[in-house]
Amino acid sequence: MKKILITGGSSRFAKTLKKKFHGSSIIYRTHKQLNILSTKSIEKNIKNFKPQIIIHMAGLSRPMSLHDNQISVSIDKNIIGTCNVVKLCEKFNIKLIYFSTSYVYPGTKGNYKETDPLLPINNYAWSKLGGECAVQMYKNSLILRLCITEKPFVHKVAFKDAITSFMFHENLVQNFKKLINKKGILNIGGKRMSVYNFAKKNSRIVKPISRKKFKFPKDTSINVKKFNKIIKS
Repeated sequence: MKKILITGGSSRFAKTLKKKFHGSSIIYRTHKQLNILSTKSIEKNIKNFKPQIIIHMAGLSRPMSLHDNQISVSIDKNIIGTCNVVKLCEKFNIKLIYFSTSYVYPGTKGNYKETDPLLPINNYAWSKLGGECAVQMYKNSLILRLCITEKPFVHKVAFKDAITSFMFHENLVQNFKKLINKKGILNIGGKRMSVYNFAKKNSRIVKPISRKKFKFPKDTSINVKKFNKIIKS
């Protein structure tokens, strides 16, 4: 196993990842241990641990309203912080794996391939695409456009008329090692279905609601053929 440094070490996904993805060569760093807004902090960690790969998971996600109400915070954590990580990876020739989101696609027709045009559906997705712009300039990188969520489903209601490609964190963790050496862009998700149909498989209390009053896009599903081919190999 190559030496891997992971930002956002206390994030929701990181807590699940740690259960199977651990060892002396894998270093999880929290915000206090590695501040992505400080190039000095990033460089200090790189010099201390000498990683061959950085998995960049640190940033701002939920609640989504933060990206509308605190634009500066969203820009700092998801765009500027990612730019700092990219610059240091380039300086020290370190492979970078970046956690993005499937919400960078328009959300109108679904089944989006990695090569399809992008049009983020909200400020959160714009901030993640801002990070992607920097990562795409650095060829020694892998961008994961993720459609993942916690298990059990965290909400009491789910959209009955919104199609997606959700996958639970655990399902990605099981196959995560197979992605480490890949480069480029990769969609990550599960089978195409409504949010409600996905949620009710694992939660008896979830109730169906319509996406329309929340202005949620009708079909954000992604094409995951490349991902499925990798995990089956």
